[in-house]
Amino acid sequence: MTAHDWAERLASGEPIDAPVALVVAHPDDETLWAGAALDRLRHLTLILLTDGAPEDMGDAQRLGFTTREDYARARANELTRALEALDARPKLIRYEVPDKQVVEHLPELIERLRRDLTGAELVITHPHDGGHPDHDAAALAVSRAASAPIVEFACYAQVKGARVFGRFVADPDSPEWARPLDAPDRARVDSALAAHATQALVFGEWRPEAERWRAAPRYDFTQPAPGEGALYDGFGWTLTSHRWRTIATEALQSAWR
Repeated sequence: MTAHDWAERLASGEPIDAPVALVVAHPDDETLWAGAALDRLRHLTLILLTDGAPEDMGDAQRLGFTTREDYARARANELTRALEALDARPKLIRYEVPDKQVVEHLPELIERLRRDLTGAELVITHPHDGGHPDHDAAALAVSRAASAPIVEFACYAQVKGARVFGRFVADPDSPEWARPLDAPDRARVDSALAAHATQALVFGEWRPEAERWRAAPRYDFTQPAPGEGALYDGFGWTLTSHRWRTIATEALQSAWR
């Protein structure tokens, strides 16, 4: 099956018995963007690239944590509760890179993903849309590591200066398929998002009303992400989109030598 075929099948809502790998940047990404689908993926491997805790400690201190490790532990526990709420039982693989640092570890992550994605017939991950540097780095790493078709879930990006959740930056060569969530799906996802309590200020009152899937476009990761610019450039982070592209380009060039 092609990636387009897989995207259409995911949107059909039918159970999938083939081995599937879901590669996400942070604890809560699995719930926000693919939560209602997880129990239908009967042979799922969930690969978590970061532990969700930045080294700068800003988020941790705001939430009352005194160490980065305590914050990471809390996020790990939230993920466990969220997966229970979603009735999902994936094989879970944690890479435990600090939040916002995936791009700094691309060579080793790509090598590890190549091993961990062996046997997967479908790989699902983030789009490259400038929403978060770890999301974009996940898209890059999977694009270099996966031999199976790659399908994206809709994430968040900048639209007219604001963060818009659950939508793709349109690509004419990669049409999307959507599956509206019914009441039981919405209830399960809502319970799972409640489990991710430390992230409540990030997603606020937003809740997914549909799953959205598409085949991963052919991105040029050395150029700005498609869309209206990197959302995270407005956050005052040290890691800007320009620096992200510099690090990513160096990693890609090193791989080509």
